[in-house]
Amino acid sequence: MRLPRFLPSIVLLPLALVSACNRGAHPAQTGKPAPDFTVSDGASTVHLASYRGRVVLLNFWATWCEPCVVELPSLLELHHDQPGLAILAVSIDEDPYAYTSFIARRHVDLITVRDPAESAAKLFHTDMWPETYVIDRKGIVRRKFIGAQDWSSPEIREFLKNL
Repeated sequence: MRLPRFLPSIVLLPLALVSACNRGAHPAQTGKPAPDFTVSDGASTVHLASYRGRVVLLNFWATWCEPCVVELPSLLELHHDQPGLAILAVSIDEDPYAYTSFIARRHVDLITVRDPAESAAKLFHTDMWPETYVIDRKGIVRRKFIGAQDWSSPEIREFLKNL
């Protein structure tokens, strides 16, 4: 769908959230092992394989990404409500100060790491922000979400509970 360039971004955001919500939910990776990676930013290190045995929500995001900021409160709520779920937030932010300031200001207390080279995102062929992969206890990709999600949704919570 092509929209006129003059539409304000406030109009485009709701359209983007609606149109991207479930697109790509069953990518080529579904049913296959998630690509393993290790990302370290000096303050944090995330090695995906170390979370084997737990359901993982792998979220690719950025502080400058408006839909990422929109979904953050419900992602944090999910993190607090389901402590057995491993939520790994991989930021593609280039500016370390903007990233650490955002984390502190927003009280982000889930596992997050900065990957400005997008090394992990490239393994998953991620090219939209946010993108989130659900990985089961055996390390198999079960679902992909493109765009901001409401992680408090009963459908999403039920899906995660049944993994």
